[in-house]
Amino acid sequence: MVKRSKRYQEASKLIDRSKSYDAEEAVALLKETAKANFDETVEAAFRLGVDPKKADQQIRGAFVLPHGTGKTQRVLVFAKGDKATEAENAGADYVGEQDLINQINQGWFEFDVVVATPDMMAEVGKLGRVLGPKGLMPNPKTGTVTFEIEKAVNEIKAGKVEYRVDKSANIHVPLGKISFDNEKLVENFEAIADALVKAKPQASKGVYMRNASITSTMGPGIRVDVSPYRN
Repeated sequence: MVKRSKRYQEASKLIDRSKSYDAEEAVALLKETAKANFDETVEAAFRLGVDPKKADQQIRGAFVLPHGTGKTQRVLVFAKGDKATEAENAGADYVGEQDLINQINQGWFEFDVVVATPDMMAEVGKLGRVLGPKGLMPNPKTGTVTFEIEKAVNEIKAGKVEYRVDKSANIHVPLGKISFDNEKLVENFEAIADALVKAKPQASKGVYMRNASITSTMGPGIRVDVSPYRN
């Protein structure tokens, strides 16, 4: 049995576990329960009515949060020639070719997102065994395999987040920081919900968006009423 801290137990007493709060109420309550002495990350979790084992019900994508995540992403770009220059001008933290591939193979991972031009993927693909398990492998579905390097880097720096359904049909997405204004957290939550609704696969039957919750790094989860987003 997991032993919870006194702070966590006190915060839990403020939450009605039988209730699903509307987004505004949930965010306000989240602020009350987040008592850590650092700027906690806020995360949203959605339970979807899909079968992740079936290829036609896999959900994966990316979008830019209206107010970002509150975290500055370190972007690595695999590109050459003019596209490498474009990446540098756009503010990419690391730009290179085989030199970066060699560093990664030696255990270097001082970056958060990887972008690659399509002509680099033959070489970058060899990093699948090390980048894949960390969720860092570039993918066209998330806009990280592209010749539009400037656009990709700018979106990532502006707060672009990736989402992918897990084996239990859940999706976890960062929502921002506890220091964000309530309105910004609510708008980020609603943007995520809307994006997931638009990503609903045609093969999904029954209730698609089943439930959701938000939580801070050290705080308890708070259920959010998702009925307004089901249509």
